[in-house]
Amino acid sequence: MKQLTRFFWKLICWFVILSVTVVLLFRFLPVIGTPLMLIRSVEALSKGERPLINYHWVSYEQISDHLKRAVIASEDQRFYTHHGFDRVEIEKAIRENKTRKKARGASTISQQTAKNLFLWPRSSWVRKGLEAWFTLLIELIWSKERILEVYLNVMETGKDLYGAEAVARSHFNTSAGELTPQQAARIAATLPNPLQYSSLHPGPYVRKRELHILRQMQTIRLGKETTEK
Repeated sequence: MKQLTRFFWKLICWFVILSVTVVLLFRFLPVIGTPLMLIRSVEALSKGERPLINYHWVSYEQISDHLKRAVIASEDQRFYTHHGFDRVEIEKAIRENKTRKKARGASTISQQTAKNLFLWPRSSWVRKGLEAWFTLLIELIWSKERILEVYLNVMETGKDLYGAEAVARSHFNTSAGELTPQQAARIAATLPNPLQYSSLHPGPYVRKRELHILRQMQTIRLGKETTEK
């Protein structure tokens, strides 16, 4: 029993050391790939398809401020004021889920970044626990700017598309830095399910959500703007 307990605590210690080390490294290094990219590749192979990964890392400065505002407006309007978890949205989701058929999520950009970068998409209590741990780490070690930079680079934006640069090139024939407010809002409108909704061929739902996000973007101030003020 003592040996088992000792092994268990050693395992925890090594996990903590390795996870902190990886988060520290990704504070500075570009992300070369994510578990989701690997999962999607395996899914394609299982269907007899050729796996494709359209992914181009770009720096924070090379991403349009319109897209930053659009994603914050769409996904996490208290991004700059919470520490990884939005208590207001969590409480709202708990209340609404008592009567909703489909559960409403309350994940922040920080939580989604932790999931996209280190974990897998299928929800479980194990993944939720690990997601919370990695969310705490990136909020402690990274700046908000870095969290947003990584999120905008690794988010799934369509079939075989990952990140702002890939979707800008593929769907709008432009770069991430040159996206217009309308294009940015349309990309953000698809993020709940980019495999179902398309920014290239938007349906009524995406069009309606795009207009809502455009209105919300006018109220969003980025971190640098808050500091300047």
